[in-house]
Amino acid sequence: MKKIIITAGFAFFLSVTMQAQQANFTIVKNNKGADLGYSPESGIKILTVNGKKFKDLNKNGKLDKYEDWRLSADERAKDLASKMSVEQIAGLMLYSRHQALPAGVSGYNAGTYNGKVFPESNAKAYNLTDQQKAFLKEDNLRHVLITSVQSPEVAALWNNEMQAFVEGIGLGIPSNTSTDPRHTANVTSEFNAGAGGTISMWPDGLGMASTFDPKIVEQFGQIAAKEYRALGIATALSPQIDLGSEPRWYRISMTFGESPALTRDMGRAYIDGFQTSYGKDEIKDGWGYKSVNAMVKHWPSGGAEEGGRDGHWAYGKFAVYPGNNLQQHIDPFINGAFKLKGKTSKASAVMPYYTITFDQDKKYNENVANGYSKYIITDLLRDKYGYDGVVCTDWLVTAEEGKTPNVFAGKPWGVENLSIDQRHYKAIIAGVDQFGGNNDKKPVLAAYEMGVKEFGESFMRARFERSAVRLLKNIFRVGLFENPYLNVEETKAVVGNPEFMKAGYDAQLKSVVLLKNKAAVLPVKEKKTVFIPKIYTASTKDWWGVASQPKLEYPVNLELVKKYYNVTEDPSKADFAIVFVTSPQSLEGGYDLKDRQNGSNGYVPISLQYGTYTATEARTKSIAAGDQVIDPTIKDRTYKNKTVTAANTMDLRTILDTKDMMNGKPVIVSVTANKPMIFNEFEKEVDGIVLNFGVSSQAVLDIISGKTEPSGLLPVQMPANMETVEKQFEDVPYDMIPHKDTEGNIYDFAFGLNWKGVIKDARTETYKKQ
Repeated sequence: MKKIIITAGFAFFLSVTMQAQQANFTIVKNNKGADLGYSPESGIKILTVNGKKFKDLNKNGKLDKYEDWRLSADERAKDLASKMSVEQIAGLMLYSRHQALPAGVSGYNAGTYNGKVFPESNAKAYNLTDQQKAFLKEDNLRHVLITSVQSPEVAALWNNEMQAFVEGIGLGIPSNTSTDPRHTANVTSEFNAGAGGTISMWPDGLGMASTFDPKIVEQFGQIAAKEYRALGIATALSPQIDLGSEPRWYRISMTFGESPALTRDMGRAYIDGFQTSYGKDEIKDGWGYKSVNAMVKHWPSGGAEEGGRDGHWAYGKFAVYPGNNLQQHIDPFINGAFKLKGKTSKASAVMPYYTITFDQDKKYNENVANGYSKYIITDLLRDKYGYDGVVCTDWLVTAEEGKTPNVFAGKPWGVENLSIDQRHYKAIIAGVDQFGGNNDKKPVLAAYEMGVKEFGESFMRARFERSAVRLLKNIFRVGLFENPYLNVEETKAVVGNPEFMKAGYDAQLKSVVLLKNKAAVLPVKEKKTVFIPKIYTASTKDWWGVASQPKLEYPVNLELVKKYYNVTEDPSKADFAIVFVTSPQSLEGGYDLKDRQNGSNGYVPISLQYGTYTATEARTKSIAAGDQVIDPTIKDRTYKNKTVTAANTMDLRTILDTKDMMNGKPVIVSVTANKPMIFNEFEKEVDGIVLNFGVSSQAVLDIISGKTEPSGLLPVQMPANMETVEKQFEDVPYDMIPHKDTEGNIYDFAFGLNWKGVIKDARTETYKKQ
């Protein structure tokens, strides 16, 4: 196929041979103007007005305002919104369910190609599925969430096929593709300066926070934005700036920790990095062809989950504020995400969390999920704080919940008794613009008719157009109306290139925290002999309740370790040991169906220790309780005096056994943590502790071996025991008693060691506890 380049103002055509499989598209170059990309198969034509070229997206033979790249995004969006039917706006208000490239055979990302699953079809990995064609054409959906992709090349080719498909439909509105964070490092990933083809790998959440350096986060945003745009992604469903004040919450791992100031600065840097285009890439006000919309989450924070349970399930639907501290959770949004240093001014979109912000609505006195709360969305976000960007619900908030509180299904918290249509209407009236995880326009149209009956046609038409303008501006500002197509060779050159890979690995190194270094046992620079025990991993269940197989295996690639040390399976022949473990993992997540079936309320503790834990100091009575549909008789969610054991309790046994087997020789523990944890079960028994929040094993070994000096700091407190965890308030940061080790060091916020001792520098001064 050919990619044809037409240059406006010049009487010649330049033809470039492209890969045979690449979608056919044409580039029109304007002299001192926007480059236009379109597919000849879409049926649109190019208009010439005063020597400039424009795409006739609605095929009416004239230049409409929304087609005029010389006008502002706001003016173009308002013009286009006025031309859209209610059905087209309803489609714009949808955000797809998760899409894999190619589609899965079963499960949440399943799809078919001409009625057949991918392995049985003759489809290419980048072809559109039957379901994608349906929601793009029949439901007018234009916001697609992608997950796994076979390769950067497949992502680019799928983008081109999908954009060509929607370009020929209706008003020619391009798709705004998005992703959840996809740059996270894997434990087994090995850094190679010449690596390419996979996306660069960085610390996430607490790992990035432990660098205490917003400049690193901004650099990440700039690099990630280039990689995203090379994959066809123009919206990031991130950053997550929930204040990590509840140590048991599993999503604390994705936050920037418990400091409002650090979270504010990290969030601001992240968004500036993603949203800002520079130089020739800028269109206007910092927005441009390298910009990625940041959908900051989760308003007004989901970090205060009662008992640490999570709102993805009915058992975790409440965020509570025993310290009356909601305002501190809001601060990273209003003073960070909405007050950028860059020219784009504020995050272009906001996602409310699933949770009910319990008893904080002082105006309407409603306890409904944030996405349904007029107080949370309109009175606070829109009116008090002046935010006029997109508000998109979290995924599946309008769908039906499961039969029991532990089932992963819809999350209509607080409005369980409403119909799906009524839920859409309530959310729209609350101020929401878009519905995450909904491919179907019908309930949005039903909500429109409800509004017409209550307020009249003109009111609802204006309400829909307001949402349409917000949504369209985010597509116009990043240049998708001009050229949504990708050059596959450029994609392959950009994504995971050596420069980006190295930057990500450097950030991984800076995120590792040295907690203990008794008698300066670290670094171990010589090529000594190391013993590394295997780790037993018990069966655990994923989000959908599917159990994994138990296994006993090495937690690290021994071939990688051999680049640093000699490896032995005999502790008596080793000079030292490294035990690789993960932080204590909850088996139930705060709810045990068996407990409920045995006549109790089903609620159990979430433990941060390896050993068996009984919650003798838990609240006698929960703050929030009661379901409208599930277990309406349960008025109290206390778990006082109940007992749980961590799924990976054997990690503790492995540490202590290794201590015995080494017979006095040094034992180093490398912990990969996803939340705060209790160290007093084993800290006094070991010589060194190296903590990371999700980086490659190689980065940890670079620290242990002295190839790099540690510089990471704790972004959260490490509690002394579970008693202090139970007594802290879910909404208040820094309110636990931290662990004190045998060296006299306290594992408090901002603590970390380097080879000289406790780190005291500009970072610890800037982000002191306040």
